[in-house]
Amino acid sequence: MNQREKEEYLREYGALKAQGKPFFPYAVAKDAAMACVVMAVIIAMSLVLGAELGAKANPTTTSYDARPEWYFFFLFDILRIIRVSSIVQLATIGVPTLCMILLFLLPFYDRGPERRPERRPVATITGIIVIGAMAYLTYNGATAGTPDALEWTTPKAVLQNGPAAVAEWNEGRAVVAQSGCEACHKIGDNGNVGPGPDLTHIASRLPTLGIARTLVNPTAPMPSFKSLPPKKFKAVIDFLSTLK
Repeated sequence: MNQREKEEYLREYGALKAQGKPFFPYAVAKDAAMACVVMAVIIAMSLVLGAELGAKANPTTTSYDARPEWYFFFLFDILRIIRVSSIVQLATIGVPTLCMILLFLLPFYDRGPERRPERRPVATITGIIVIGAMAYLTYNGATAGTPDALEWTTPKAVLQNGPAAVAEWNEGRAVVAQSGCEACHKIGDNGNVGPGPDLTHIASRLPTLGIARTLVNPTAPMPSFKSLPPKKFKAVIDFLSTLK
């Protein structure tokens, strides 16, 4: 914007400002009235619908499905997707913080007078991409599976043995996930690194009988699984025996 354009802009702005109304009390009165309407709607909804309350907190449960508020679902899904421990903090804290800083600084580095979206392709495309990514991650975070589920593809050898073998394998996978094994062990991209060993290829290191003996007489602090029903115990062994 050169000096002539700036002077023309200031003259138009002064003329329009003289025709307008002062911020106080006109705009303040409108904002106050709308705030009262919003507050009345919130109070009415709270009285009619009530607050959503979950089950009573149980500190001993191993299958609690922790969920953030809906407006944090996109961060929740990022944390669920990114499993590399070295970049988890950067992805979940660093990148959103950097985006917020850039958003707050927008009036300082975007000084152009143009405000029509079609004449600002870079800003428009960036906004669409950001909004689309947040919407997609929010949807995925809202529909994500529970933490007591183990993401693992059924091996071809199990599929070839028929539906009964697949059902038993799925039952073993569910028992492993619901028993809290992922709290101490890592299975593929699931679970935590330690204090227990990685179980991704446990069948390559231990035979089936060795896995069974370990489940019955484990090394502390791992609990014993000998109290499991025989069917579930066998399903767990069959599942772990396929991890090669």
